[in-house]
Amino acid sequence: MDILIGTITGLVVAAAATVILWRTLVLPKENEVKARLAQLQQEREETLKQIDALKKEAVLEAKEEAYRIRAEAERENREKRAEIQRIERRLAHKEETLDRRLEGVERKERYLAAREAEIENLRREAEALVEQQQRELQRISGLTPEEAKQIFLRGIEETARQEAAHLIREIEEEARREGERRAREILIDAMQRCAVDQVTETTVSVVPLPSDEMKGRIIGREGRNIRAFEIATGVDLIIDDTPEAVVLSCFDPIRREVARIALTNLIADGRIHPARIEEVVEKAREEVERRIWEAGERAVLETGVTGLAPELVKMLGKMRYRTSYGQNVLAHSVEVAHLCGVLASELGVNVALAKRAGLLHDIGKVADHEQEGPHALLTIEILRRYGEPEEVANAAGAHHFDVEPASIEALFVAIADSLSAARPGARREMLENYVKRVQSLEKIADSFPGVEKA
Repeated sequence: MDILIGTITGLVVAAAATVILWRTLVLPKENEVKARLAQLQQEREETLKQIDALKKEAVLEAKEEAYRIRAEAERENREKRAEIQRIERRLAHKEETLDRRLEGVERKERYLAAREAEIENLRREAEALVEQQQRELQRISGLTPEEAKQIFLRGIEETARQEAAHLIREIEEEARREGERRAREILIDAMQRCAVDQVTETTVSVVPLPSDEMKGRIIGREGRNIRAFEIATGVDLIIDDTPEAVVLSCFDPIRREVARIALTNLIADGRIHPARIEEVVEKAREEVERRIWEAGERAVLETGVTGLAPELVKMLGKMRYRTSYGQNVLAHSVEVAHLCGVLASELGVNVALAKRAGLLHDIGKVADHEQEGPHALLTIEILRRYGEPEEVANAAGAHHFDVEPASIEALFVAIADSLSAARPGARREMLENYVKRVQSLEKIADSFPGVEKA
């Protein structure tokens, strides 16, 4: 009995332990598995939803792309149809034009055929008349046919000579009138198409100051700053009673421009002392060098001249700072190049050669001071030195006829140079010419009775 009770008790305890273990170990795991399964199920549903959304988005994008491709294809088709229609219209127009021309040619052929028949009839009549005259002459004069023929031919020859001389005079006169008219038209057209603004320049530059107090800082202690500036730039710095301004004076426009830029930068910076002056002047010199190169490249680009040596491009840029009777030399050269191009194109000669020579014709004006001689001859020497063809050197250097022009392009350069210089307002007359005119006016005034001093 005790054994049975013990066995039952053991079974009960084992069952209780099993229940306890199941509740403590198996049940949480089962719940965790169920929760994980539920989570996986939820993630699966969300993934399916995302896949559905991606499918719908892909389908929508595919439809949009198909619509875009179709629209693009329709647009291209419309453009092609329009182009085909334009081509068909042009062909129809050309066909009509050809038909009209063909009809005109046929009319001319009929007219020429009629004229040929008329001329043939006149020729036969003339031959018959000549034979009649010959017989009459022979009957009246008793001359042989050969003698009558010689007399007749001499008469015809004399008449023909007179008529030919008269006709030649008329043709020469008409050619002269037409040539003058055409030359005026070409020159006027060239001048109108190549108008260039000119700016008269002087030998001084005025630099504004923020106040008169800046003059003292520019002068410096015991004049050290102004001396350092003049030595560094080679330009005279004039400080007088002119309010809020100083004057830079120099006959070299490039040095004067360097000095103007340097002084403007020193005034803006405010630090003015000898060491700073040398530094700023050097930077200003580099800036002017850059502007020179840009001006040369701009002139080459504007005129369409290609293949110039870099040294020639730089010399063109230097011409920006040179003047001749107040006319800017670079602007003048660009204008001459355009004029040469117009003249050459109008008369059907070498446009590229004419424009190249026109652009380079005054390059001798920026030659080194050590080189002496007329600027036109210096131009020829410089162009030969930098590999320009002889025809370009001659055309550019013959504009003042220091050498004989070897081509019609050389004559164009001389004509264009005169046109650009003679254009009203392009140049400022020299002071001595002005003084001479004033003296002449004074003499005229003094010649009147009662005038003591003009």
